[in-house]
Amino acid sequence: MELYKFPQMTYGAFDPMLSDSDQLPSLYQMAPKDTSLALGMVSLVLHFSWTWVGLVIAENQKGLQFLSELREEMDRNKICVSFLKMISNSNMGKLSNRPTYDLWTRETSPANVIIIYFDTNSVLDVGFHTGQHLVTWRVWITNSQWHPATFGENFIIDSFHGTLIFAHQHEEISGFKTFIQTVTPSKYPQDIYLTIFWSMNFDCTLSNFDCTLKNCPPNASLTYLPVSRFDPAMSDESYNVYNAVYAVAHALHKMLLYQVQMQPSKTGELQGFSPWQLHHFLKELQFTSPIGDQVILDEQTKLTTEYDILNFWNLPEGLRLKMKVGWFSPRVPCSQQLSLNEDMLEWGTGITETPRSVCSESCHPGFRKSPQEGRAACCFSCIPCQENEISNETDMEQCVKCPDHQYSNIQRNRCLQKSVTFLAFEDPLGKTLVGTALSLAILTAVVLGLFVKHRDTPIVKANNRTLSYTLLISLIFCFLCSLLFIGRPNTATCILQQTTFGIVFTVAVSTILAKTITVVLAFKVTAPGRRMRQLLVSGAPNYIIPICSMIQLTLCGVWMGTSPPYIDTDAHSEHGHIIIVCNKGSLTAFYCVLGYLGSLALASFSLAFLARNLPDTFNEAKFLTFSMLVFCSVWVTFLPVYHSTKGKVMVAMEVFSILTSCAGLLGCIFAPKCYTILLRPDRNSLPGIRDKKHSDRKKHF
Repeated sequence: MELYKFPQMTYGAFDPMLSDSDQLPSLYQMAPKDTSLALGMVSLVLHFSWTWVGLVIAENQKGLQFLSELREEMDRNKICVSFLKMISNSNMGKLSNRPTYDLWTRETSPANVIIIYFDTNSVLDVGFHTGQHLVTWRVWITNSQWHPATFGENFIIDSFHGTLIFAHQHEEISGFKTFIQTVTPSKYPQDIYLTIFWSMNFDCTLSNFDCTLKNCPPNASLTYLPVSRFDPAMSDESYNVYNAVYAVAHALHKMLLYQVQMQPSKTGELQGFSPWQLHHFLKELQFTSPIGDQVILDEQTKLTTEYDILNFWNLPEGLRLKMKVGWFSPRVPCSQQLSLNEDMLEWGTGITETPRSVCSESCHPGFRKSPQEGRAACCFSCIPCQENEISNETDMEQCVKCPDHQYSNIQRNRCLQKSVTFLAFEDPLGKTLVGTALSLAILTAVVLGLFVKHRDTPIVKANNRTLSYTLLISLIFCFLCSLLFIGRPNTATCILQQTTFGIVFTVAVSTILAKTITVVLAFKVTAPGRRMRQLLVSGAPNYIIPICSMIQLTLCGVWMGTSPPYIDTDAHSEHGHIIIVCNKGSLTAFYCVLGYLGSLALASFSLAFLARNLPDTFNEAKFLTFSMLVFCSVWVTFLPVYHSTKGKVMVAMEVFSILTSCAGLLGCIFAPKCYTILLRPDRNSLPGIRDKKHSDRKKHF
């Protein structure tokens, strides 16, 4: 045929292999491009969230091409293949003798949805194969080549009730039903196929002599046959033949007009033409068929077909009705390509609800997918999100970490706003610490007032009134400086917290050191002319306080000048809270301040310990020793506890250490003196002092 350039019109499904215009320049495919079938089926699968799908594909060139397109679309949309079976003629004889071959039972394949692809040459092959195995409980998605007649009238066709079919979209041709109702062998005697078909279906007698029919029912008509024997609906092939006839008619019409215009005959008759001359008009042919469809023969400009989605109804048995339930068009935006009326859908036998076909159930919000080793991506386990992570969608690959200012709820599906917190005055803990600090400050002020009132008594004079006043005043400030740690931090309080703490504590501890040195000097000086006596008389120990304080002030100045404290937030110590804290800035400077303070305390403790047994009426070396022991114990305990706590508890721990250490100094040093002043005034007089000295000497000797 190609040798003489005869135009050839194919009415089968579109085949890309036949689109080579260099090798087949005379061939025209009437069917529209079928390249969006895979996209349409995957869109339908996605619509119902089916991610676990079985494939049954005809093993030929078109089947392999469709499989390639289908796998590409499935991979792009994360749909997994449960199983793949290629069907060919070579399988047919083998399968009937293999009872162990059972891809079609629920036990061996969990996929509830199966895509099956036919073409014109493989309909009988696939039909035979599926006919040997009962395929109930499945949803089938197939193309327009599928037909119940493929499986024979004895097959339990209700197994396919609910099948979804992608058929080429075209309108009903006017007069086609009337043609089907009136067609008979007598009307078309040249059609041998129609005569044989009539004899097989209407029990007519076929004459071997002249192939005529006898004894046929008078009212025999194709419309009386069941769908399993004859489907009165126009098939895609019939529609393509219809368009092919019109295509040739349009091409002939254009060619005849061209001849009339270009080569008018003198006799009024048209000259003959060769078949190859028709190609020029066929290649550029575009027309609208009588039913309104656009027909294009050029492969380059041919439109991709649109599909009607048909639902196969066969309940009750024998109904065999294809009901249009939707359509798919690749020519519109993605969100509008698929249209489906789910209310009209009827599913497979025994299925009352929309079926599910997944390898693993979806991971709900609060969980993430964890792949199962050695299995498809659709098979996974669901792992709960970790603390402070969420997943707010179904089947999330990874959990999302909440921002620092938020935290995850118990369900791990939403981030909640963290509440801002700090050691506030209104908190029970804050109220307790404030009340304790004020009470101790007032108590210290009372002691100071008591000492001022009895400043001329021997016990006050003997213990160096100036140093006692300085120590009490510094203790008042020590108690009050703890209030800087309570309340919402700001830049000023963050700086004042550490500097005030370091300086006032240095004054207090250096005062104790000065008192200790004074006691030691007082009891060690025996000769009036010795240099140590001059130190004591001149009040040299009192200079210890400004010197030590100046050193601490220098350390604090360096700290504030290099890396001062600043406002910081702690979003991790307490679940659901953001704690506003004062960051120390330079930890090295902070520990230098504490270390210097600790060295002063250790020096005071050492001197007081050495002078604890010196005899005298008002020797306070024992009290200084015990007070510094309490002071050092508090701060040695403070360091590990401070580092093991977080948030406002850490702040409360520092305040507690300040109050405890200061209360230890106040109680150990001044409680005995207040006891003597208030309750034992007899010992705070000259006769009492003499008696006390006499008894002390006896004990000493």
